[in-house]
Amino acid sequence: MDLDIVALSRLQFALTALYHFLFVPLTLGLAVIIAIMETVYVMTGRVIWRDMTKFWGLLFGINFAMGVATGIVMEFQFGMNWSYYSHYVGDVFGAPLAIEGLMAFFLEATFVGLFFFGWDKLSKVGHLVTTWAVAIGSNFSALWILIANGWMQNPVGAAFNPQTMRMEVTDFAAVLTNPVAQAKFVHTVSAGYTVAAIFVLGVSAWYVLRGRHLQLAKRSMTVAASFGLAASLSVVVLGDESGYLSTEHQKMKLAAVEAMWKTEPAPAAFTAFGFPDQESRETHYAIHIPAVMGLIGTRSLTTEIPGIDDLVHRAELNIRVGISAYDALQKIRAAGSDAAVPESARKIFEDNGHALGYALLLKRYVDDPRQATPEQIAQAARDTVPPVAPLYWSFRIMVGLGVFFILLTATFFVLSARRRLDAYPWLLKVAVFSIPLPWLAAECGWIVAELGRQPWVIEGVLPTAVAVSNLGVGTVLLTIAGFTLIYTVLFVIEMKLMLKSIRKGPEEHHPVPPPAAHRAEPDLALPPGTPLAAAD
Repeated sequence: MDLDIVALSRLQFALTALYHFLFVPLTLGLAVIIAIMETVYVMTGRVIWRDMTKFWGLLFGINFAMGVATGIVMEFQFGMNWSYYSHYVGDVFGAPLAIEGLMAFFLEATFVGLFFFGWDKLSKVGHLVTTWAVAIGSNFSALWILIANGWMQNPVGAAFNPQTMRMEVTDFAAVLTNPVAQAKFVHTVSAGYTVAAIFVLGVSAWYVLRGRHLQLAKRSMTVAASFGLAASLSVVVLGDESGYLSTEHQKMKLAAVEAMWKTEPAPAAFTAFGFPDQESRETHYAIHIPAVMGLIGTRSLTTEIPGIDDLVHRAELNIRVGISAYDALQKIRAAGSDAAVPESARKIFEDNGHALGYALLLKRYVDDPRQATPEQIAQAARDTVPPVAPLYWSFRIMVGLGVFFILLTATFFVLSARRRLDAYPWLLKVAVFSIPLPWLAAECGWIVAELGRQPWVIEGVLPTAVAVSNLGVGTVLLTIAGFTLIYTVLFVIEMKLMLKSIRKGPEEHHPVPPPAAHRAEPDLALPPGTPLAAAD
């Protein structure tokens, strides 16, 4: 991309989003894990489970604070860097964000305080309710954010108003029940659960290798292995659902992820490996698995998945239809009042208004899309292809790591059932070194979701190039440098706090008695009836 205001604004939001997403998944998963641990404490009364809840809760608190600090800035960026986007879709996009702030975030933040300071002030059950409220609040927060994001991927329940030049809500229930949003929510939450499970598993494995806090560590590993196995399996199943929905709503994203340049006969093959070349429109050294992509993308053996070249041709047709819609829109706005609108213009816009966003793709090359040349139309159609190689590799890294997490958690689940968690030190080391991998998988998933939507900020409705604020390049460069510096400092602070807390370990209130010392054998020559204590 050229170093222009659009590219820089995208870079700024991408950096802040990727930084923020370092903290979100761990918050989502740890909140549920500590709630499970405290539930066991309340049910059994065993103090070790309270110690586990407090220890992992401390790490949750550190991560939660950093997540809040990095997340607030992102919402301000919608107004600062994406002002036309905020104007164009604020009627739809603003509602989920407002509900997230008022309902979910405040619910979560309020009960976080009670979780940390209410141990000696609330009853066991009362504190447990508080802990579950934190977990539910965390997940509610993700729900509303992903409803907003899902609408960007599949804009339902809204219509464009030619008079206000804005998208306006027509069916809020459709926005809430958007299938793309629901699939993204459960998939993202499951990924967060996997991140937290591998984190708990790895830290606990480190304690076992060091011979420290063994009771707490082994119990934590048992919870993490079972919870992580269920979560990692869910990620795969729900990821399949996301792929299927992409076939319906984001065909170009699916084709780019697969580097499918030509439309293949059904069922399409899955490219397990290869080197996509966007310039030559081919994938070098490709290794195909027959029919798999057809099953994933269409759940049938008879439905085609269109290739990139075919989708570019469709985009060019949509651009030409969109130009007629744009021309009708200008006539409607020039009429001044609804009564003065020419009936022909109204009819044309009603028939072709769905393609207006495609005409706006031409704004990158010409102020008035009606004046676009055939070459500019063809170039705008080619612009609908996102960067193929980053999507292709991000998806495969994510899938490969997902399979690894299933194998890792299943292995420790079996070892836990057999009470042999410490039987294989090399496996414990694998768990420790696996701690950063779920974050890599989560970031790859986020890249697939967001980069795959380009060049749209709202799929098929609003191109990214026309959504930015009118800012200077120097201003955005300065804020990028500032955000990167501040976020890096915050990340380093969190790492130091987390590592310090992990090295210190939990405060256990149930010291484990040391192994019994060698006791002298009683003198068998003592007179009968002599107490053994006397012999000692």
